Amino acid sequence: MVVQAYILVQTTVGKSADVARAIGALQGVTLAEDVTGPYDVIVRAEAASVDELGALVVAQVQNVPGITRTVTCPVVHI
Repeated sequence: MVVQAYILVQTTVGKSADVARAIGALQGVTLAEDVTGPYDVIVRAEAASVDELGALVVAQVQNVPGITRTVTCPVVHI
């Protein structure tokens, strides 16, 4: 089973395009787009497990320069 999530990203001013580009190149990321509103980048990611998804967020996404905050929203199928 694949675990999917949206990751909402806030960046420093003027860095959203760079952050979206860098995150989009990470393995496990299927979409990364800069947007307007309270978040600067919205990411769609997937992994084989919740633990792998957590590792992607903590070890890779949050290490991208220019990120100030992330919120991870797992996709649920009800």
